[in-house]
Amino acid sequence: MSSIDRAGTYKLGDRTVNRLGYGAMQLAGPGVFGPPRDHDAAIAVLHEAIAQGVNHIDTCDYYGPHVTNLLIREALHPYPDNLVLVTKFGARRGADGSWLPALAPDDLREAVHDNLRNLGLDVIEVVNLRISFDIHGPAEGSIEPMLTVLAEVQQQGLIRHIGLSNVTATQVAEGRGITEIACVQNHYNLAHRGDDALIDDLARQNIPYVPFFPLGGFSPLQSSTLTQVAARLGATPMQVALAWLLRRSPNILLIPGTSSVAHLRENLAVADLVLPEDAIAELNGIGG
Repeated sequence: MSSIDRAGTYKLGDRTVNRLGYGAMQLAGPGVFGPPRDHDAAIAVLHEAIAQGVNHIDTCDYYGPHVTNLLIREALHPYPDNLVLVTKFGARRGADGSWLPALAPDDLREAVHDNLRNLGLDVIEVVNLRISFDIHGPAEGSIEPMLTVLAEVQQQGLIRHIGLSNVTATQVAEGRGITEIACVQNHYNLAHRGDDALIDDLARQNIPYVPFFPLGGFSPLQSSTLTQVAARLGATPMQVALAWLLRRSPNILLIPGTSSVAHLRENLAVADLVLPEDAIAELNGIGG
């Protein structure tokens, strides 16, 4: 058994993936805009992820834009049979690197073909519809118009499964009334625990939850408790934060990102990190 296997597996769409995956966002340039600082290093990270057993890679055509998808294609195409590529629609990049909503029907249809072309695919395994009604996080509002467009594309055979990102529990319920929802991808980590109830509800329905910014994102997690627990366990604070997420619920799939092979290995090593009950109790208090 390889190290990553010890973290377990879960169903994503109609595929089974390792719970430790990889998020490609950091392969793009500063601010997730433009080419990587080191092209060869970015390719090496993708090769190493596959070598370590990663079979779930999260990407997006507006990372760069187009940069991460083209790197993934260059490094990994033709893709391993067990690899599940997950992308997302719902935004585009301005010429200045700004993040702009792109939820109109034509935007979504264009995104389908951009992702297919840049990834070199005939069909996209999983697409997350990212809702951006509010720049600060999930905000209520009907997602029916956008989700209906993707359901139509799904019927055309260009998308196999549809997920949701940056959504509320009400929107998840609305989405499930329109089409089968393969996963939910929201902001969640040790200190940002607003989705606790949603995670538990999705677990009861066997729907995976994929936290973005599992290590804090643009503002890395900082906690004296986390630092102390990590020192006691001989691990890094970020490893402990990832291990806590794996322990939090069996339906959580992790996609920590990095542009470093060494950091990638460090992230994947959390499959071997066992958190004692007293450590878990201390960590639970961070988000309390």
